[in-house]
Amino acid sequence: MRPDSRGVLVTGASRGIGAAIARAFAQQGDRVAVHHGSSPAAAEEVAASLAGEGHLCVQADMADPDAVRRAVDSAAGQLGRLDVLVNNAGVFLAHPPLSTSYEDWQAAWTRTLGTNLSGAANATFCAVPHLRAAGGGAIVNVSSRGAFRGEPECPAYGASKAGMNAFGQSMAVVLAPHGIAVGTVAPGFVQTEMARDVLDGSRGDGVRAQSPFGRVARPEEVASAVLWLASPEARFSSGSIIDVNGASYLRS
Repeated sequence: MRPDSRGVLVTGASRGIGAAIARAFAQQGDRVAVHHGSSPAAAEEVAASLAGEGHLCVQADMADPDAVRRAVDSAAGQLGRLDVLVNNAGVFLAHPPLSTSYEDWQAAWTRTLGTNLSGAANATFCAVPHLRAAGGGAIVNVSSRGAFRGEPECPAYGASKAGMNAFGQSMAVVLAPHGIAVGTVAPGFVQTEMARDVLDGSRGDGVRAQSPFGRVARPEEVASAVLWLASPEARFSSGSIIDVNGASYLRS
C-alpha cells in the first residue's frame, strides 16, 4: 500500500462505469469502497478484481437517507479515511409522458430523483465531515449528456442529472475554502451492460453515428475523466463539467 494511498468511495460500482472507476483508482494505489444497491455478489467480484489491497464493499439503497449515511460512515471507518467520493449510482427508468399512467409517472419521478439526485446530495452531505477530517479531497459527480439535450422518454433522468450539475457547482463554491474540489463528468452513451440492448439492437448503428468517431464511449474513458477531476492537479478546475460524449452533443 502506498503511503499516500487515498480512501475512495464509488457509488454504483458493482458494474459498468462505476466498476471501471473503482478499477482506475485502485490501479493507481488507492483503496476503494465498492458500493452497491442490491448486487452483493457483483460488488464482491469487482472488489476482488481490484489491484492492490484494502478494498471493501458497502451497501445502501441510495433513495434511503439513513442507509446512505450508514454506508458513507462505514466506508470511511473501514478505509481509515475518506479522500474522494464519486457519486455514480443511478437509475434510468422509462416513462414516456404520452403513454405512461399517472401512477407509473409518479413512481418513476420519485425513484429517479430519490436515487440520482437526493441520493448523491445525501452522500455528499455525509461525506463532507470525513473529507474535512482528511484535510480536503474531491467529490466527483457522474452526470449525463441528457442533462443538456433532454431525455424525452425518461424526463426524470434528464432532470435528475441537470439537478446534479447545479448541485455540484453549488457545492464547489461552498467547499472550496475547506480544500474540497467538486467536479462533474457528463457522459453520452457508454458501452455498458445497461446500454447493451440498445447498442446491440436496431438503434445501435444510429446511436454510434451520433458521434463523429462512429462509436460510443468505453467505461474506462469516463473513468479517466473522473480520475483526473479527483486528482490534486485538478483542484482549480473545481466546478467544471467535463463532457465525455465523443462530440455527439456540443454545448456552448
